[in-house]
Amino acid sequence: MSQFASLIVPAIALLAAGLAAGFAGGLFGIGGGFVVVPALVILLPLLGAAPGQVTHVAIGTSLATIIFTSLRSVTAHARRDAVDFSVLRSWAPWVAAGTVGGILLADQVSGRALAVIFGAGVLIFAAYFLMPERLDRRTFAAMPSGAVRISLASGLGLLSALLGIGGGTIATLVMTSCGTPIHRAIGTASGMGAVIALPGMIGFIAIGQGEAGLPWGSLGFVNLPAALAIVCAALVSAPWGVSAAHRLSPSLLRTVFGAYLVVVGVTMIANR
Repeated sequence: MSQFASLIVPAIALLAAGLAAGFAGGLFGIGGGFVVVPALVILLPLLGAAPGQVTHVAIGTSLATIIFTSLRSVTAHARRDAVDFSVLRSWAPWVAAGTVGGILLADQVSGRALAVIFGAGVLIFAAYFLMPERLDRRTFAAMPSGAVRISLASGLGLLSALLGIGGGTIATLVMTSCGTPIHRAIGTASGMGAVIALPGMIGFIAIGQGEAGLPWGSLGFVNLPAALAIVCAALVSAPWGVSAAHRLSPSLLRTVFGAYLVVVGVTMIANR
């Protein structure tokens, strides 16, 4: 009975993280990894993860959840005709290739180094939410093609795999700088998550095979019970975020989320 009771708090916290991740995914076109990874870093030790494995399992599990939250969000945005599927199709192969590169890189770094990379990446992305007036300017006449598209898409996949995110922030920034309306950019960016997360999840399962110190229920660096709890909650809340994105001014919400990212980034770097 005491063992069961000890799991109640982590289970509730995972469900709460899922609700927050799903809402953020629908609202900002992101996969929710900026919410899920910090939550898992705190909770995985309670599930039996060794300190050196926590960050890798958090990122691998986050990618697993993004498959479902991304599909849920992009479906909801598509109903509002806010998804450019031609962009998704043309970017997908290069994004997936970059994701593979990110997995190979993650396999070579320690849990501490990966946590510092995550923290630094979060601080960079915080600028997008805190200074949108500087970053949402149109700098290109249209979406890039050729070598520029390959470079951007591959970099998007690589960085997203390292951070355990869906890449929506970068994709939204690129699309709005190319003149895409913000709601269409968010809707299209929400679809990038599945393109990144599916090969990302498979890769983290593969590189985690045979590792010691993994929490119960893990398949490689993906913890299945945690992923299931987060996904179930996120699938409920993603449409709420989509609805809010189409009804509310994003300025205040962006500021609040940006401040949250600053706290997360500093905490991840300081505590690893």
